Amino acid sequence: MEGYKRLFEHIDENGDGKISALELQQCVHLIGKDILLFEEAEAAIVAHDSDNDGLLDFDDFMRLVEDGGTEEEKERELKEAFRMYEMEGCGCITPESLKRMLHKLGEKRTVDECRGMIARYDINGDGLLNFEEFVIMMRC
Repeated sequence: MEGYKRLFEHIDENGDGKISALELQQCVHLIGKDILLFEEAEAAIVAHDSDNDGLLDFDDFMRLVEDGGTEEEKERELKEAFRMYEMEGCGCITPESLKRMLHKLGEKRTVDECRGMIARYDINGDGLLNFEEFVIMMRC
């Protein structure tokens, strides 16, 4: 546990006791995860952030490192994260809802950029992310 605490403090570059998406993206290889894009780091934070502040505290970080929990807990976390991005009650993440959520997380993106982000995982080609596509994105 002490090693994880030191690793957490190393990743937490500004020393605020929380890990941002940018900090996670820059150091994620240290915890054996493969996150290359800022959006993927944000998605990992949303999936593990227990207090919805857009940051990981140490307990959230440990859940990410262990990627632990039962399948039921993982499903619940994914559904919570999906609902945060969905925001329009349509059962899908739209480019507009993605833009709003990213803005809340401090990342400014255009609707066109959000369309491109969605297109990477939009299996059925409807320009939206349904829950199943979101799960695939989160597990990639």
